Amino acid sequence: MKKSVLLIFIIIINLSTVNAQFSYDLQGHRGSRGLMPENTIPAMIKALDLGVTTLEMDLAVTKDGIVIVSHEPYMNPVICLTPESNEIVAGDKSHNIYQMDFEEVIKYDCGSKFHSGFPQQVKFHVTKPRLSDLIDVVEKYVSDMGLPKPNYNIEIKSSPDGDGIFHPAPKEFSDLVYRLIDEKLDWSRVNIQSFDFRVLQYMHQVYPQVTLAMLVETASKPAEQLAELGFEPQIYSPYFVALTKETVGEFHKKGMKVIPWTVNTSAQMEKLLEMGVDGIITDYPNLAPKK
Repeated sequence: MKKSVLLIFIIIINLSTVNAQFSYDLQGHRGSRGLMPENTIPAMIKALDLGVTTLEMDLAVTKDGIVIVSHEPYMNPVICLTPESNEIVAGDKSHNIYQMDFEEVIKYDCGSKFHSGFPQQVKFHVTKPRLSDLIDVVEKYVSDMGLPKPNYNIEIKSSPDGDGIFHPAPKEFSDLVYRLIDEKLDWSRVNIQSFDFRVLQYMHQVYPQVTLAMLVETASKPAEQLAELGFEPQIYSPYFVALTKETVGEFHKKGMKVIPWTVNTSAQMEKLLEMGVDGIITDYPNLAPKK
């Protein structure tokens, strides 16, 4: 994104929002996906102005080894247009980020297309950023604006069937991400999360100082999930629907935090906070209870 365009959006965002503080860990999912194009620098800035304590984001890797912020390892037809501003056919995964150099990646527009799931999103031309650029902009922004430094919840997105096709294998992917973050941030402000237990197991063995979050699709079988992982990470992060007060209590007894995803109504957030969760991951940080 050109600096002038980013500056315009920062000004617009600041005119319309007020920083707020929360007693729990409020995490902006993909920045603030309900309000801005996901996993973009403006989405992160919007989240900061809404008072989030943690920026949540996903990673992919380009052919030339650049770590970028993207939920999919390909250009998602739901949110992206081709360099020629054409639609991508639904289900088409051929625009493979891992097979593109970064200069090819930034030719795609992933912010102008209307997203039916998030009709409140402000739409504008924006590209998938390098993680290093995103961190630099965020850190400068909070310094310039006098805002608290945020934490970063960073997901390494991988799967066994994608190794070497859509992303590096866990060791290479994890090492690449570790080196980048180690140069940019204090690890006390960062956790790595993943659905891929191979990533968590590798990070646990090789980088034991890194805070880890196990992402799971359901909270209905926590004991089995922990047994499969093979160790107790610092954070349990399930889809919120099946989570109970009892489950939260059991994890707290183990010294683990519970931070569910993706919670998008104030009523759901209130219910989970009453259960005692340590944080909330949401597309709409503007709806978060002020507690």
